[in-house]
Amino acid sequence: MKKIICFVILFWTSLHFGQYRNIVASQMHSQFIEADTYLGEDTMGHQYFIKNNALFKLKGSEKWQYKNISLGKITAVDVHNPLRILVFYEAFNTLIALDNQLNEVQKTNFNELTTPIITTAMGTASQNNYWLFNQNNQQLVLYNYIHQTIQNIGLFFEQPIKTYHTQFNYFYWVDSLNRYFRCDLFGKKELLAQLPAYDNLYFSEESIVIYQKDDKIFLYDVKKQENISTEISQKSIKSCYYKNQNLAIFTAEGITNYKINLP
Repeated sequence: MKKIICFVILFWTSLHFGQYRNIVASQMHSQFIEADTYLGEDTMGHQYFIKNNALFKLKGSEKWQYKNISLGKITAVDVHNPLRILVFYEAFNTLIALDNQLNEVQKTNFNELTTPIITTAMGTASQNNYWLFNQNNQQLVLYNYIHQTIQNIGLFFEQPIKTYHTQFNYFYWVDSLNRYFRCDLFGKKELLAQLPAYDNLYFSEESIVIYQKDDKIFLYDVKKQENISTEISQKSIKSCYYKNQNLAIFTAEGITNYKINLP
């Protein structure tokens, strides 16, 4: 009877606190990129990075650059839509939209709206909208850049946003308690996972979160609620990028690519 009870306790614990699974990460190739921040690739295979506060777009021998000294330091870049790339300058509360050759096509200063807002998070949403987090009232909003209108989502944030990322139909965030949420265009909020403790976190695909702990790289499978150890250990990691089971790790030496074979 005692053995049965112990088994049940161990089984329940594994379900509620997650499992660690080891996988083999096969190193494929390395590439040197002189950059301060590596942002990843778009759907067309172009690579994006920031160097000396300038945004660069690179593919083979093609290279484009955008820099705006008057707006200060780049805070965030969104490349979900390669035809409308977003560059956010939080110090000036300003969002710049660029075309596929990094030419400026629209500048939005949120201080100059009919009802000004203080923006601390942004991203591309569907139907000519941006996801914005309004610091004034701690509300998530949709901003239509064609009509220059704001739609309040009406979502209540119980804890501060620790980090975030966006997709066309969803806004994802991790709060100060390491809870991973998403919200759709209609304000429906969903708790996706309780993430483990981490030193750095990098978003990638919807069901996979990459995190760094003690110089080791892990993947967290949101659907299976499972921690996956890659057995990759590197110091001075600046950022990671994961797509289609390919993991790119960016350090001062450049980008090292690994193949991750998930079942």
